[in-house]
Amino acid sequence: MPPAALAIHLSIGMAYGFSVFWLPLSRAIGITASTPEDWKVSTLGWMYTLFFVMLGSSAAVFGPWLEREGPRKAGVVAACCWSGGFLLSALGIWLHQVWWLWLGSGVIGGCGLGLGYISPVSTLIKWFPDRRGMATGLAIMGFGGGAMIGTPLADALMRYFATPASVGVWQTFVVLGSIYFVAMMAGALAYRLPPPAWTPRGWTPPGGTAVTTRAVTADAAWRTPQFWLLWAVLCLNVSAGIGVLGMASPMIQEIFHGRVSASAAAGFAGLLSLFNIAGRIFWASLSDRIGRKATYAVFFALGMLLYASVPFAGQSGSLVLFVAIFCVILTMYGGGFAAIPAYLADLFGVAFVGAIHGRLLTAWSTAGILGPVLVNYIREFQLARGVPPADAYTFTMYVLVGFLAVGLVCNLLVRPLDSARFTTASLGGTPIATPAEPAPSMPPAAPGHWTQVAVAWVLVGVPLAWGIYRTLTLASQLLAGA
Repeated sequence: MPPAALAIHLSIGMAYGFSVFWLPLSRAIGITASTPEDWKVSTLGWMYTLFFVMLGSSAAVFGPWLEREGPRKAGVVAACCWSGGFLLSALGIWLHQVWWLWLGSGVIGGCGLGLGYISPVSTLIKWFPDRRGMATGLAIMGFGGGAMIGTPLADALMRYFATPASVGVWQTFVVLGSIYFVAMMAGALAYRLPPPAWTPRGWTPPGGTAVTTRAVTADAAWRTPQFWLLWAVLCLNVSAGIGVLGMASPMIQEIFHGRVSASAAAGFAGLLSLFNIAGRIFWASLSDRIGRKATYAVFFALGMLLYASVPFAGQSGSLVLFVAIFCVILTMYGGGFAAIPAYLADLFGVAFVGAIHGRLLTAWSTAGILGPVLVNYIREFQLARGVPPADAYTFTMYVLVGFLAVGLVCNLLVRPLDSARFTTASLGGTPIATPAEPAPSMPPAAPGHWTQVAVAWVLVGVPLAWGIYRTLTLASQLLAGA
């Protein structure tokens, strides 16, 4: 199941890397230079906004359908939407009609993002009741790693297809759409749901009872204070992280002017992505041991200290300290995404966690607008007041400390739900066993099972390793200048 989940998340994670297409598309007519007939980068950037607005919206709307129909059907629909969006965008580039890109990759592809994001999460949580955090970390770390693979691949394809009459983007979209369709369909068709009330062999649920048969429906969950407290927790944690992630490259160049080149700054952005991935599996797995509430308390308390230390690191001139602070911050940004589904499952049960998680992702859509806008506009305001570029981010860091303080309070206010809110649940239309019934376990592995597992991990591990290698190669330029 984890390689199947990664196959989908590594594909849709390319949403983070779409900026690689902006400059080539801005000269799709002029080829070597932009012309008045070419699209502006700001016009193309609406695709990025549509991605995350549609991700949260579609996850909220189709989450109940996912739980009713099962993850395999949702994964197939996600593959068709995400890959079909690439093909429609390729047509739009060929016709030079930007609305095809907004509709294709932005709206339809964004729906694929939403379904593709939540379907692996709800599946793995059911397979790993003893390690919910680790399970969601395994799935969601792929979303952070998708751009590490897709960005260099897209760059290589555009250079291969480029001609004196084409920048090679529409051809690249066709190839990427085809690759992602195959990968996502393989992942979706490999999905299986465990038997009702299933437990891993040798594991006894806390209290010695069978896996919980009671859960809160999505409609009931979002009417509870706990849901909205977690919505605020996710929104505030993501707003802080995504704000600095979007400005990572110009920020380090302005604070360390003359010491960090543009290529080294790209290495910094890539290094942050790598720590984003690492944080998703590390913090989510740690949450299985110390608890979800304690994990988020660490995110906010440690995050406040680190954000407040950024101005000191910049003024001290220590590039290594500055990079280290942001690398740790990005682990908690990624860890916040990975641990939240397990937090929801702890509070509301696993039966409807996909639908509840889908509705909670509207916090991500909100943060995707709030964080970058806040950082960008405060920076512009500071520069307009005559503040040197190296000091333009100081006030922003203190504002983000305030965000994290509010998030810490919201997290501390989360309490277990009243048992009256729970109801007997079902998974995929099959009633869950009652506590009096024994919890089934899977039969021994069939011959060749571990060979299939090994092959599956190789298929997702090789491209991920290649992406990590490319990221470290770029990051070495940054560290060499330290």
